[in-house]
Amino acid sequence: MVAQAQNRLSPNNLAPFVPTPEPVVLKMLEAAELKPGEVLYDLGCGDGRILFMAAQKFGARAVGVELSSKLVRQTSEKAAALGLQNQVKVIEGNLLEVDIRDADVVTLYLQRLTNEKLKPILKKQLRPGARVVSHDYEIMGWRPERIEKVFVYQRPHVIYVYRMPPVE
Repeated sequence: MVAQAQNRLSPNNLAPFVPTPEPVVLKMLEAAELKPGEVLYDLGCGDGRILFMAAQKFGARAVGVELSSKLVRQTSEKAAALGLQNQVKVIEGNLLEVDIRDADVVTLYLQRLTNEKLKPILKKQLRPGARVVSHDYEIMGWRPERIEKVFVYQRPHVIYVYRMPPVE
């Protein structure tokens, strides 16, 4: 019952919190060709699992944006406990209002409608060559550079990779 309530959308929420399975996180970061020192933004970062893997396994600087105060606090505490406070930063706020101009990679596990709202922001703020990686929900009207599939517990997860500027 608690999990159901946590995953319901409120008027301020842009997507429910549904954790991305670890094998999918790894494939997303590999598909993005994330390099050491690059800056990754995870919009709607939830528990921060993409941030931690980006920092630990790929040597990236990772910034998460999350509406939930509780998840922001938990993720920040975990970053400190892991000694990653210089590599992982979590911003409490609306993902449609954050400045992402320094991003090399942006990861998304949102819904189609939220991706649609993000399109003009991504186009305006991301520099040429930046990558957008979306889990399960394509960005309508953009042609992905690549599409990857990962099966976790016999369920297919689709990863869409876009390079800026997007091919429309």
